[in-house]
Amino acid sequence: MNFLALKMLSADRTRLCTKLTALGVALLAGPLYGQSNLTATGQGIVSHGAPAVAVQNTSDFQMENPYLGAVPAGKASATELSLPLEDAVARGLRQNLGELLSSDAVSGARGERWRALSALLPNLTTHTSFSVRQNDVRALIGIEEVPGHAPVLGPFGVFDTRAYLDQSVFNWESIERARSSAAQVKSAQYGYKNARELIVLVVVSNYLLVIADQSQVESALAQRDTAKVLFDQTIDQKEAGLAAAVDVLRSDVELQAREQRLIVARNNLAKQKLVLARAIGLPAGQTFDITTEVAYQPLMTSTLDEALQQAYASRADYKSQTEEVRSAEMQKKAASAERYPTLSAVADYGSIGTNTASNHGTVDAAAELRLPIFQGGRVHGDNLVADSALARAEQRLENLRASIDQEVRDAFLDLQDTAQEVSVEQNAVRLSTQTLQQSRDRFASGVTDNIEVVQAQESLANANDAYIASLYSYNIAKVSLARAIGFAESNYALYLKGK
Repeated sequence: MNFLALKMLSADRTRLCTKLTALGVALLAGPLYGQSNLTATGQGIVSHGAPAVAVQNTSDFQMENPYLGAVPAGKASATELSLPLEDAVARGLRQNLGELLSSDAVSGARGERWRALSALLPNLTTHTSFSVRQNDVRALIGIEEVPGHAPVLGPFGVFDTRAYLDQSVFNWESIERARSSAAQVKSAQYGYKNARELIVLVVVSNYLLVIADQSQVESALAQRDTAKVLFDQTIDQKEAGLAAAVDVLRSDVELQAREQRLIVARNNLAKQKLVLARAIGLPAGQTFDITTEVAYQPLMTSTLDEALQQAYASRADYKSQTEEVRSAEMQKKAASAERYPTLSAVADYGSIGTNTASNHGTVDAAAELRLPIFQGGRVHGDNLVADSALARAEQRLENLRASIDQEVRDAFLDLQDTAQEVSVEQNAVRLSTQTLQQSRDRFASGVTDNIEVVQAQESLANANDAYIASLYSYNIAKVSLARAIGFAESNYALYLKGK
């Protein structure tokens, strides 16, 4: 491999690692629900370069990023599983850890909603007791001695059973907090939808990366076979006195280099399959083979302005953050309402007596009006906290809006750029193939040594790698555009087909 090829490989590895780190940070930047800021255009994925290198996710990264993990379902089978893209996405939407945690978050938000409503709904409890008492008259009623009665009463039994009712009639603070909790539930539900969008992006991206790695294996295998033919041809040429010993050595070195690249390509494919299996929840040790082929299909898109409007109207994370702002506004109103009077009704009804056989009914009912006068600065403090929370929610919403604008524009730029790259690399593969064939013919005719053939083979290998990388990048750009607009779950298949 010449110096230029080594430099290209080093630069590609650095770029891929940098992109993987950035995408991972983007995925980890937001929570699973509520103000979900998971808006990167390529979460949990990496791009190929020329030559393509599959950068694998480490176990620590997977532990921190729920979208790269899943809860395995079922038991591994000895039969190899055929896995189409649609099945992989369906499995991911069922078993991916990000989906499960987001679903749990929705349940938690509903629980908080019921807590807030409990302050407005009737609270009914019962209490039953039986006790034995002995009272000192002086301590009980403040009289030294009651004529005709002993100074100590009892012991005597007391049986009491009753029901207590507490109903809020007017409490504006509780009303606003209940409204805030309703907005939190909506935010969690939109966060759940956003999590599903991200899961589709992660699963499809990793599936496409398996396709690219598989293409790399096929390309490396073909290049190895070509190098083997060249090596055998060079030996025949040397035995016929038409080639020097150094040509045989050069061909052997090239063959060993192709063997090494084939080993690396197979290893990358196996490891990338593990990453995909983890993301969709396949049983540990389950072997599978992908069955969906994604060819180059030009995508007809809407205009940039239309795509931006669709994104603001469709993005679940944007809707989730909007509900977060509404919830913060309600919390602000609730904090201000702590200064308002409250009205509640309380009542109890029961039976009391010396035992269960000797008792009679009693009832007590009242209306309570509370007027807060001074609460030690608590209301002022709560208002400051609510103001701060509202300001943060609004800032996150504006930041997310700008981020969506950037994502859509990035996706359009990537789509245009990678489409051109695919066209260029297709021509490069065609020309490199012709060059290799002509160089082999020249070598077989004794016109030149095999340096020209080895260089031509290297050029073809790099052209194949670059084409695979450009095709992967173009398909990723299409899926990223679907995610940026908010259509990843519903339209990813149509986007890959160019529709």
